[in-house]
Amino acid sequence: MYKKIYLLFTLLLLTGATAMAQSLDINFNGLGFLDNREYKVFLQRSRTYSGTRLALDFGLNIDSVNRFVVGINGIHEFGAKPYFLKVDPVAYYNYHSKNWTFDAGMFPREGVLSNYPRALLNDTLRYYRPNVEGLLTQFHNEHITETIWLDWVSRQTLTDREQFLFGFAGKYKPAVNGPFYIAHYFVMLHDAGAEVYDPEKPIQDNAGAQVRLGLDLSHRGKIDSLTFEAGGMLSLERQRGLSGFQKPTGFVASAYASYKRIALYDEFYAGQGNFVIYGDSYYSRKMYNRLDVIITPFLFKRVKGQFIFSFHQSPAHLNDNQQAFRVTVDLGRQTLVKFKN
Repeated sequence: MYKKIYLLFTLLLLTGATAMAQSLDINFNGLGFLDNREYKVFLQRSRTYSGTRLALDFGLNIDSVNRFVVGINGIHEFGAKPYFLKVDPVAYYNYHSKNWTFDAGMFPREGVLSNYPRALLNDTLRYYRPNVEGLLTQFHNEHITETIWLDWVSRQTLTDREQFLFGFAGKYKPAVNGPFYIAHYFVMLHDAGAEVYDPEKPIQDNAGAQVRLGLDLSHRGKIDSLTFEAGGMLSLERQRGLSGFQKPTGFVASAYASYKRIALYDEFYAGQGNFVIYGDSYYSRKMYNRLDVIITPFLFKRVKGQFIFSFHQSPAHLNDNQQAFRVTVDLGRQTLVKFKN
């Protein structure tokens, strides 16, 4: 039933928007991943994630700033049956001007929310939840970038709980070409009940935030990229009617350096254990360090392949590790038809 409704909606959207469109374009991108995780501290996450995700969409450009996009995004896990584990529809309106971007519908997460710290939004979302289902607006100029978004996770039914994610993130640079900046990130999951009330499963609010001061020394020497960040982290957790907000805090710091096809990224956390439902579980530890060694053996205009070797250290667990290979293909948005006015 839902597939028929989506197909009908897509047909109506294509028919109506084509009548007004100036051009029709196509976009294809793919992600292949093999991510092996050897976690002794989190045995339930000590597994191998592997598969291919393919996305195809068509854009109807009404004018220079307005367009409608429809398509699909499907994932196949290696060895799984049926072939496609899940196919997500893509259908959204996009407005893009010099200073503003607005998306409404089901649109790709990559490129709009992929800069969030893993402590707040974990990296498996890239594999298994590629779309935001809701709204996003962003303001950007030479000094400021600010993004506000809403992502609907679950619709309320007799058994399913109402859940949505809300967040905002931004970056401020006092001087356009200066090295200093300040960045902030916030995400909250509102987890309400099902239609049938269950007193043992109350409404839950779960949130996390970070504020970071940054120093960007990229392209100031022989090293291609060199950045340092340090700041604080706060998480919020409560069950309404049972407890007030739990507010653990901590210190975060990171460093990133890259030269040609080799990069190092190190992130450190110390403080109280955090519980952010969509964040990386390692930040529930009171002390944690992650070092990523990133090697890019092939890099072309449309294709990039990377090996990432990650070393996780937390109290009593110093040898957790992870090996990942990812290849991305992005053919870019290509014009199919231009319509005469």
